[in-house]
Amino acid sequence: MSDAPLLATAALLGFAVAAPVGPIGLVCLSRTLERGAASGFASGLGAASADALFALAAGLGLAAASAPLAAVARPLRVVAALLLLAMGLRALLRRPAAARPARAAGGTLARDYASVLALTLANPATVLHFAIGFAGLGLMGAGGGWGFAAPLAAGVFLGSAAWWLALALGGALLRERLDARWRGRVTRAAAGLVALLAALALGAELRA
Repeated sequence: MSDAPLLATAALLGFAVAAPVGPIGLVCLSRTLERGAASGFASGLGAASADALFALAAGLGLAAASAPLAAVARPLRVVAALLLLAMGLRALLRRPAAARPARAAGGTLARDYASVLALTLANPATVLHFAIGFAGLGLMGAGGGWGFAAPLAAGVFLGSAAWWLALALGGALLRERLDARWRGRVTRAAAGLVALLAALALGAELRA
């Protein structure tokens, strides 16, 4: 398969993997409503970057090498759930934006990106999910090595980034249509849902 069809197919997979709205999507939406589209998109790019790294590993045939990570996969998921819980509670209890001192935009965007990148990377089993997805699309027999894996990862990144851009722009439109009071309510509702999902995930991991 040439690079262009491979890139397009991988982009569709990346979009499909990113699209289901879970805790990460709610974090990005909450940040968009609170601080604008740039914050939400920067957060989403963190998830897209992690997805691209997982896709690269799968494309290089490293899915089997993720088996040794099984021993640390559960602790990583516990840590990720705790971080999400802390983020949700922090956003839920945070003062309204107008009552907080402004922070440098560049530093905030970098933190938004890094926090979601770390949360997404905390689930190394995603490598296996991409390997299964690639196999289902008939891509795993299409080539090998970096010449195959690099466009695969690039396509996943572009598809995932396209979803996060759409979510950020949609959130920005919603933000423009809500006054400050309603933005605060919706942001807190999203933060509360993030905290609830994280608490449920944490409880499931601790009971396992």
